[in-house]
Amino acid sequence: MQALNLPRYEIKVREKGGRLAIFDDLRRKYVALTAEEWVRQHFVHYLIGHLGYPAGLLANEMQLQIGDKHLRCDTLLYNRELQPLMIIEYKAPTIALSQRVFDQITAYNLLLHVDYLVMSNGLQHVCCRMDYEHHTYTFLEDIPHHSQL
Repeated sequence: MQALNLPRYEIKVREKGGRLAIFDDLRRKYVALTAEEWVRQHFVHYLIGHLGYPAGLLANEMQLQIGDKHLRCDTLLYNRELQPLMIIEYKAPTIALSQRVFDQITAYNLLLHVDYLVMSNGLQHVCCRMDYEHHTYTFLEDIPHHSQL
């Protein structure tokens, strides 16, 4: 897999059904090792190990429903009251973080109304803070430490 702009961690990979699988600590199981999953696992470990995010407040692959349509958030961060606080969307390193990706994550936010939107392709990371009072958002220079949320 491709080297990413994220810290390394002790990766657990195994072969499963003729395909490679990577261990997801949040879901506590091996999942198919795709380029997007490679980014997700590195990013989650970065959040927990370097930015102080509690693993117990993070969840991968969360289902959302709008009418008949089912959506899936890559990762959600909850606050201590278990209200969604941050949506994180991952793409493979070969996928640019474009307006289309931003539109995707903002569609999820119509349901969740979170304070932070984060996108990463493992090479580039984008974070914005929502300001619902003024109906704006601000792009941040870095992903904030959990203590700053």
